[in-house]
Amino acid sequence: MVRSSDRVKGRVSPPSRVGLALAGGGPLGGIYELGALLALSESIEGVDFNELDVYVGVSAGGFIAAGLANGLTPERMRHMFIESDTAEEPFAPELLLKPAFREYAMRALSVPPLLLASIWNYLANPWGQSFFESFQRLSRAIPTGIFNITGIERFLSRTYSAAGRSNDFRTLRRKLFLVATDLDSGESVVFGSPGWDHVPISTAVQASAALPGMFPPVEIEGHHYVDGALKKTLHASVALKEGANLVLCVNPLVPFDSELAVKRGAGQRHRLVDGGLPVVLAQTFRSIIHSRMLVGLSKYKTDYRNADVVLFEPNSDDAEMFFTNMFSYSSRRHLCEHAYQKTRTELYRRRHELGPILARHGIRIRLDLLKEKRSLIHHDVGGRAEPEDTLLAASHRLGDALDELKDLLKRRQDRARKAA
Repeated sequence: MVRSSDRVKGRVSPPSRVGLALAGGGPLGGIYELGALLALSESIEGVDFNELDVYVGVSAGGFIAAGLANGLTPERMRHMFIESDTAEEPFAPELLLKPAFREYAMRALSVPPLLLASIWNYLANPWGQSFFESFQRLSRAIPTGIFNITGIERFLSRTYSAAGRSNDFRTLRRKLFLVATDLDSGESVVFGSPGWDHVPISTAVQASAALPGMFPPVEIEGHHYVDGALKKTLHASVALKEGANLVLCVNPLVPFDSELAVKRGAGQRHRLVDGGLPVVLAQTFRSIIHSRMLVGLSKYKTDYRNADVVLFEPNSDDAEMFFTNMFSYSSRRHLCEHAYQKTRTELYRRRHELGPILARHGIRIRLDLLKEKRSLIHHDVGGRAEPEDTLLAASHRLGDALDELKDLLKRRQDRARKAA
């Protein structure tokens, strides 16, 4: 991508290196990212999401990043993971929800010796420690994960081994990095980097997505790995260190602001405490990783001053994204459409901010396409427009009105200067 303004005295500046960083967020987080990428791929000109210079994926984002690096288009992955209607790669969402029976069995077998050791420890020194201290070791029998993620690894291994694709980082045409966390050290490990590029891509995806409590840690060469988001959220710095001048980022998880949702007409105020432990934990987790991500983004501005980092994410009043069950696939089509429309709206709303940034890298926003009524699924039922369509149309009308007002003020200022 060479900009015309770079052609000075016969010299041409090197083209921009473009990277993509995708954060985690569970299965529905990956679906949100896919919807956002579908909007970006059709609405910005000058970038091919299967031909980027570097891809970085964390947790659910690793699924999408590895697919893009392997030549799978966002539309193809939509049919694979959401519609489940591809003959070559039939994907069953139930793969993510199979109980980890092997983990259960191993932990159950450990109960008798742990119980005997606890009883013996208590009887040998009944006054030296309390009853509960003696039996604390029984906690080792609690399974480390509820669901089995090995089925995903087998599915991805088959998918990446098809003709024209690769399950080997070293043979990919584009740089791919998948981030996981070493459970024993707490350090991030970047699969795909030197020394870690021999691990199969499918195994690296599995390790990066092993959310503690949901999936057991993944063992690789004697070490155990869990979700890469435990250390950092986006890891966009991996792409920046690879020389990317522009990094497009998608983060599906933001803390929910119920008061803002009410102010914007999203219904009555939600009391998150009424949702019980899962909702409280979700809000806590989102708040921690989002604040940590913002700190990282602020550091990029000083550490990589010659690079641009552009972030796309849900609004903090997005109840649709927050209250959808992370492991429910019944609404995956609707959520993908929701992310698609949200990203199109955001592109149009932020066009004055993003236009100059993208233009520096030879990329432009297709405003003509954003003004069209588009949908991934059929929206009109009995002639009634869905909320996303109404929102997008309202955004366009407001944007056009503001542009006209801006031009009018500029013309008046010009006339006033000439008269003076």
